[in-house]
Amino acid sequence: MRMPAVFFGHGNPMNALLQNPYTEAWDKLGAKLPRPKAIVCVSAHWYIQDAAVTVSTRPKTIHDFGGFPRELYHVQYPAPGDPELAHRIQQLLAPLPVRLDERWGLDHGAWAVLRHRLSKG
Repeated sequence: MRMPAVFFGHGNPMNALLQNPYTEAWDKLGAKLPRPKAIVCVSAHWYIQDAAVTVSTRPKTIHDFGGFPRELYHVQYPAPGDPELAHRIQQLLAPLPVRLDERWGLDHGAWAVLRHRLSKG
C-alpha cells in the first residue's frame, strides 16, 4: 500500500505538549495509517541559502523559537535519520542542487506534529 502525502501546518509550537482538536486529529490519523518505513518532512524553518536534506543518523531536536514555557525547550524527539533515504531524495530532486547536511536536525515544524501518534503508527 502506498502511503499518502499529508500536509500539516504545525501552528503554535505548544501543540507539541497540548491535547486539543489539532493534536487529537493527528493522533486519529496516525492510528488509521500503517506504520511508515520513513517520514520525509519538508520544512520552511531552515535558515540557509540553498536546498538541503538532513543526512544525519541521529538528527538533533531543534528548539527554533523563543518566549515559550521552559517545558517546551526540554522536549526531545530522538527520531532516527536515514542517510540512504537522504541520498535518494537528493537524486530524485536532480538537477536541483541539494546539499547533504549533518548540522541541522528536526525543527519544531517537524517534531511538534510527529511526536504525536503520527510517528507511532
